[in-house]
This record gives sequence, structure tokens and C-alpha cells, in this order.
Amino acid sequence: MTHWKASDIPSQHGRTAVVTGTGGLGFQDALALARAGANVIIAGRNPSRGAAAVNQIREEVPGADVVFGLLDLASLNSVRSFVQGLRSSRSSLDLLINNAAVMTPPQRQSTVDGFELQFGTNYLGHFALTAQLLPLLRKGNQARVVTLSSIAARNGVIDFDDLQAQRVYKPMRAYSQSKLACLMFALELQRRSDAAGWGIQSIAAHPGISRTDLLPNGAGAWSVAGMLRRFMWFLFQPAEQGALPTLFGATSPQVRGGPTMARTGSVRSGATPLPPRFPRWHWMRRLQRDFGQPPRS
Repeated sequence: MTHWKASDIPSQHGRTAVVTGTGGLGFQDALALARAGANVIIAGRNPSRGAAAVNQIREEVPGADVVFGLLDLASLNSVRSFVQGLRSSRSSLDLLINNAAVMTPPQRQSTVDGFELQFGTNYLGHFALTAQLLPLLRKGNQARVVTLSSIAARNGVIDFDDLQAQRVYKPMRAYSQSKLACLMFALELQRRSDAAGWGIQSIAAHPGISRTDLLPNGAGAWSVAGMLRRFMWFLFQPAEQGALPTLFGATSPQVRGGPTMARTGSVRSGATPLPPRFPRWHWMRRLQRDFGQPPRS
């Protein structure tokens, strides 16, 4: 569907949504959903930024039902605590947007649990979050899970021989791997939902190259990527435009489970098969096998 706009979002009254990330695309997702009447939970690791996001949405949307929830995707204990809090206060969940990400820190970093930071945050943290929220999602009203991938996934390879980039760390290679894993996870989640009759639609989206703080926060403000973002800002689409593919996947009645890809200025829905070099049935089992076993230093 081309030239789809945020104003095309149907009413979200009565629906509850969790959006990971307090700024950039996540903020725009939360803002648009709040405008459409959804009950929105903005999940992030920084309480002050979360409070600022909530306050700004309430200023722009008087009466908005929006709150902040503490969630650090780089900590499995934090994921568990967030889910426990949600499950103690709510009986169902209608929408989960797996948006938050880390991109290309110049030096290899690790999550609290010992995983490479990009793989651990972008993929494994969202994997754990989605898995633990499945009971609520299965009780949701036409529940959807939208997971953000990236155009970088095209160059991604799941390197099982060095999954945590312990031997060789290349920032963009690690990022591409994490975003390919997100794409494959979204497709596999849809397959499993269909097979088990969960009634959950799983959609993968990519936002294009957007004007957010993802690059300077990861690579650094004075890195080549950071300076490109700062001084060549006009090359990047506005964050509210970058959020459209996610919002389309999250709300449009036309969407069916599978990938929702985007180009600047337009949104389209369609199916993209898994790359032939990745076995469709076994990749997730292998990740699951290794998931609870962070690398030893």
C-alpha cells in the first residue's frame, strides 16, 4: 500500500500496546498509537527519558493512556522483571513492537549475561521478551508482534562458529547478523503461530534510513557515521516517516503475518522468503539451544 499515513491508522481504542525504545522510532510509534486511542506502555532502560517521552505524548495528546515501564533488553533479569510486572497487572496484550536497538559500537561490548551487545539486545532480548509475553498475546484481541529488522539484514550471516563475535568483531557485521536474526525470528514466529493456532500475527518491518540517534549513540557522535548523521541530516528521512512501516504492520487491516518492507515515501506489504543459505527449520532450534549459555570469557 503506497502513501499510507499515520492518519490512516484505524481506531486503537481498547487495545494495549508495548513499544520498546523511548526515543526515535519507538517514540513516534507510541505517539501515533496514543493518538489512535491505544493504551501504550513505553518500555526502556532510562527512566528519565521514559518520563520525558510520556510527558511529551501527554502534552501532544491530552488524555493519552501512556505509561513507562523499566526494561533493559541487555539484561535477561530485567526482561523477566518487566514481564512479571505486566502479567501481574494485565490479563492480555494486543500489540508488541520490538523496536529498540543498538547499532555498531566501535568496540565489542557485552550484555549483562555475557552476549555480544548487538546480538544480545537487538535479537535475544526481544526473543526473550516475546516468548515470555506469549501467554498475554495469545489472550489478546487479534494480537500482533512487529519486529524491526533492517536493510542491513541483506548482508547478514548467522555465524554459528562465532555467534558472539569473540574471535572477530566487526561492528556492522554484528549489527547485520542481529537484524537478520530479527527477520528470521519474525517469520518463524508466524509459522509457529499458524501451526499451533495461537492467532498471533508476526510481522517484520524495516524503517529505512531514519533521522534518529541510533547511529551517534552506537558508533559515537564523532564517528564517520555519527558525523554523517549530524552534518548530512537531509539524507535521512524524518523519524515520523521511518515509523510508518512499523505502524502499518501494527495496525493496518490489510496486513497478514510475514514481512512488511518499506521504501522512503511509501509502504508496501508482501512476502519475502528466507535466504536460501539458511535452513528454515533448524536455525531457531540452534539459537534456543545456545540461548541460555552466554560465552565464557
